[in-house]
Amino acid sequence: MIRKILLALVIIFIAIQFFHPAKNLSDDRTHDISLKYNVPGDVDTIFVKACDNCHTNKTDYPWYVNIQPVAWWLANHVNEGKQKLNFSTFTSRRIAFQNHKFEDIVEQIKEKEMPLPSYTWLGLHPEAKITDADRKLIIDWATAQMDTLKAHYPADSLKMPKRPVVAK
Repeated sequence: MIRKILLALVIIFIAIQFFHPAKNLSDDRTHDISLKYNVPGDVDTIFVKACDNCHTNKTDYPWYVNIQPVAWWLANHVNEGKQKLNFSTFTSRRIAFQNHKFEDIVEQIKEKEMPLPSYTWLGLHPEAKITDADRKLIIDWATAQMDTLKAHYPADSLKMPKRPVVAK
């Protein structure tokens, strides 16, 4: 019985190797954050090593992306990351959204919620670990971008509209 179960699992494992999700390789940066906002070299270096794989339209995939179900997990991880924040499409969004994302960046970095522990665990992406000095650079940069927006736009244009409460 155990032999049959193991054989079935091996067959399933082999079969799923033929099904791969689409990769995030477009590298379309038509509305990239750097086209509107000054991203200094030191901040850009941190973004490239710790953020861009999940938050841009170009992911540099590790070797193990070719093994299922890891590829599915990574594809989902990247898609969720881009849905929450995509530096490649940043300037195509409303100014209130951009301001809100700068607020999110500050909060996520300050609370050490980014980069995700699953991204740096097991030493898979040691380059993505950011130091407290890196965190301060990003926080200071994002705060400066919010200050610039406040200086150039009316306060009400920087607020995200409240979503209506839907009764269940």
